[in-house]
Amino acid sequence: MGRNTVTALQIVEAWNGPGRRDGEITTVTPRDNGAHPSTDKHAFEHWYFDAHLDDGRIVVAMLQTRELVHRKPGVEIHVYSPDGKRREVVRQFTDADLAVSSEKCDVRVGTNLARLIGAENGLPVYRVKVAEGDLGFDLTFTAEVPPWMPGRGQTSYNDREFFAWVVGAPRAKVAGTVTIDGETTTVAGRGYHDHNWGVGDMKRIIDKWYWGRLYTEDFTLVYAMVHTQKKYGKHWSQPVMVARGGDVVVSNGEVEMTEGPTVFDPVADRTYPTWLRIRIPDVLDVRLNVREIVHAHNLLEDIPLAANPLLKPIVNRLVGRPGYFRFRSDFDLSVTVDGLTHERHGSTLHEMVALT
Repeated sequence: MGRNTVTALQIVEAWNGPGRRDGEITTVTPRDNGAHPSTDKHAFEHWYFDAHLDDGRIVVAMLQTRELVHRKPGVEIHVYSPDGKRREVVRQFTDADLAVSSEKCDVRVGTNLARLIGAENGLPVYRVKVAEGDLGFDLTFTAEVPPWMPGRGQTSYNDREFFAWVVGAPRAKVAGTVTIDGETTTVAGRGYHDHNWGVGDMKRIIDKWYWGRLYTEDFTLVYAMVHTQKKYGKHWSQPVMVARGGDVVVSNGEVEMTEGPTVFDPVADRTYPTWLRIRIPDVLDVRLNVREIVHAHNLLEDIPLAANPLLKPIVNRLVGRPGYFRFRSDFDLSVTVDGLTHERHGSTLHEMVALT
């Protein structure tokens, strides 16, 4: 084994215990959702918000102090229409365009902002105002489930490299306006907000991940299944949160995940599993059956040289077939709370990112 190879045993997930779970769930403070500046050249940080609107549209915004590729401040805005059309704007900025607070969620990139503006029923309220090109929205996210992070929120791959995750609003009421091509409409819906930061070249550390959440009238579930490269021990970090109403009842990483048979998608130029099953014995069993692909993308197309038809086969042999999927899936959920098992069914969106 190479001297710089990390084994799965060296990777530390900061659960409160016992084991890879939380007997006591961490209380997330505003500072946890604030900025975590670093001078490391491989540092990154972003705040993510999305909303499923009552009119059928899905809007997404991400504000970045240092994004993963160019390590510069940036903003992404995505709008998905019910008819399957997708609009997006991605813009980079300079450090002079950036202002952040380490005390709470309060980030401005250019004229775009996301900030904690107060509380309702003891839970945080955020305002997100973004506008670039022909897309923009001004939305208020009022949390209905307390902020959460798995354990103390961080997975350490070695003494330097780590990935951190805090979910500022696992479930939120959303209200405000959306502007597309100069036309502004008043909207409402359900939203989600999380925040990631860390140090490291993630495409060198991470092989792939599955991320998503699902909602029923009484339950909220958030998960992230993250698999490291061979050099980092082929380790699975699998944090799962379940809330019943406004109470978090499960915070656990002792998960059994099964991937269904794969099929090839020509747009992303790679395979994806037709279903996922996430199981915590005697606690949780959820299966996601992929109904349709909402968004597929071949990540090599973001690198002009790698997308060259003559070079592409060589690149595939060297680095694999990195790709992104956003799925719409039907789910079957079984969750046991206080000895009673509850079964729920519905549909949800979730994503897969493969870096090899």
